[in-house]
Amino acid sequence: MNQTDNTIRYMRRCLQLANYGRGFTAPNPMVGAVIVHNDRIIGEGFHAGYGGPHAEVKAIASVKDEALLKNSTLYVNLEPCAHYGKTPPCADLICKTNIPRVVIGHEDPFPEVMGKGIKKLQDAGIETLCGILEEECRELNKRFLTFSLLHRPYILLKWAQSSDGFMDRRRNENDGKAPVKFSGAFTQIMVHKIRAEVSAIMVGTRTLRLDNPALNVRYWNGNNPERITVDGKQSLQQQMRTLYEKKIQSLMVEGGAQLIQSFLNENLWDEIQIEAAAFPLSDGIAAPSPKGILVNVQKCENSTLFHFKNSCNS
Repeated sequence: MNQTDNTIRYMRRCLQLANYGRGFTAPNPMVGAVIVHNDRIIGEGFHAGYGGPHAEVKAIASVKDEALLKNSTLYVNLEPCAHYGKTPPCADLICKTNIPRVVIGHEDPFPEVMGKGIKKLQDAGIETLCGILEEECRELNKRFLTFSLLHRPYILLKWAQSSDGFMDRRRNENDGKAPVKFSGAFTQIMVHKIRAEVSAIMVGTRTLRLDNPALNVRYWNGNNPERITVDGKQSLQQQMRTLYEKKIQSLMVEGGAQLIQSFLNENLWDEIQIEAAAFPLSDGIAAPSPKGILVNVQKCENSTLFHFKNSCNS
């Protein structure tokens, strides 16, 4: 694998382009493509939304002088598709354009692709190089990869708590008490950004009864996730299989404490994000104890954000 400075630079541009589709491509992956001729970018594209043109198609269409394609290199962060879905196979289009070289971030684990796109290119005499910035490319599409490989949504557990580890004061349906507000203006925006990037949000029955939260996107530009409540008749594993069948690529579990703890108990999660406020409650509903690898701590307004990853799924 020859990772030259220019190869890495153009793959980073693919990742930058792919990010423009964040929150709009599921259940498809985020993909960016760059076409380079004589060390000059002559075409770019990204997958902007599910059902729309793929990144490679848009990049090829953006090239003003098609004659340059036969002496160019196509960079793409994910293996070009080789099957008919919402759109025709990108690998077929690349072959027709006579692009002689394709550089790929990593192989697509989707069963209908899974190396078939690369094989199509190679059978057509196209030089292929795979595995460039592979770790970064996989991190970008971690939700798509989890969905494809584990046949369940990518699961993010998210909660806010006091500095002494309580998620809320003790309340019941008839006492009229409002939930404790932990988030400031900025962190509230961050929560809505995360919501815009997931396919669905799940809350427990207690949270639903007490607060009936909207769980929509109001402080960020994006799609509203589907609101899901727990089905007490099914196991969590079965519910995740049902969400997979419904093509729910990612799930954020926002509460309450009992529901989040049940996901932790079954090790059924990929990522945890906790907002810890600067003030204590002294008593209330105890927050779960986070598990996994602490990967980031961020000070933000009057709170601290903690980000964990599941070491078993990394």
